[in-house]
Amino acid sequence: MHPAYSVIVFTTASGAGYGLLALLGVWGMMGGHAPSTAFGLISGAVAFGLVTLGLLSSTYHLGRPERAWRAFSQWRSSWLSREGVAAVVTYPIGGAFVLAWTFPATFPFPVPLFGLLTLLACIVTVVCTAMIYNSLQTIRQWCHPLVVPVYLVMSFATGAGLLLGLVAVFGLDRGTASNAALAGALGALLVKYAYWRACDADQGGLTTGRATGLGRLGPVRQWEAPHTGDNYVNREMGYRVARDHAKRLRAYFLAGTAAVCLAALLSLIVAGPLGALFALVAPIILGASVLLERWLFFAEAEHVVTLFYGAARA
Repeated sequence: MHPAYSVIVFTTASGAGYGLLALLGVWGMMGGHAPSTAFGLISGAVAFGLVTLGLLSSTYHLGRPERAWRAFSQWRSSWLSREGVAAVVTYPIGGAFVLAWTFPATFPFPVPLFGLLTLLACIVTVVCTAMIYNSLQTIRQWCHPLVVPVYLVMSFATGAGLLLGLVAVFGLDRGTASNAALAGALGALLVKYAYWRACDADQGGLTTGRATGLGRLGPVRQWEAPHTGDNYVNREMGYRVARDHAKRLRAYFLAGTAAVCLAALLSLIVAGPLGALFALVAPIILGASVLLERWLFFAEAEHVVTLFYGAARA
């Protein structure tokens, strides 16, 4: 599949925003309020800012962005529509939580309850985003049981990395945030590695012979190309990335997440400005790694329509 940069930014930025907002919700569920007004407002602004950036970015992938509002009407059958509805619902729930968490005297809402609702709303939205791809049976790399866990773990990891960076900026205790960032980065590394291993083991069971019903007669290949020139379907669905290139980019992602694990660990055990520096570096490296991972998620996907254009299998 052709990697659309608008969708890459959408899934990365919104995933990080929902991950951070969900962790703030967990903070509220544990009975705590924002350590300061500035921290509450800025952390909430970062979370909602990333979510909004991601949602706005996604509209650039539409042929007619001004008609994006129509997607909300198909929630009964479309995961994209459900994701849009869930995202809209998350705004007032998460906003009420941030206000109550930051200004408990002014907004006396039950913080643990709204923290729980915020956590659930973020999880539902991220799952809906993952299901947009996971529900497509025409792409075996997306219709895979690990796609939803990958999206959830990546969201948690990037959110935890952002929380660690914010805690370091405000000079707060980094213990819990460092542990969360370490767990998130390690989880991202393991679940993505497992996903790639599973996809590589499955070479694709669909062939031209099976598609035409002639496979029982022997190998089936095209006599000539279906088109004399390039077209939209071939450009969007037939994008291919060189295997050696993909392996190198995978290694970069694994090395990046491993570096984040190390940075999170060092931010936990090293005191003072140096420990804070490790805490600030972790979310930057992780953000770049997840952008790379999302590019590969699209670039390595093989649509069954490529059989029509001469692919051996899909």
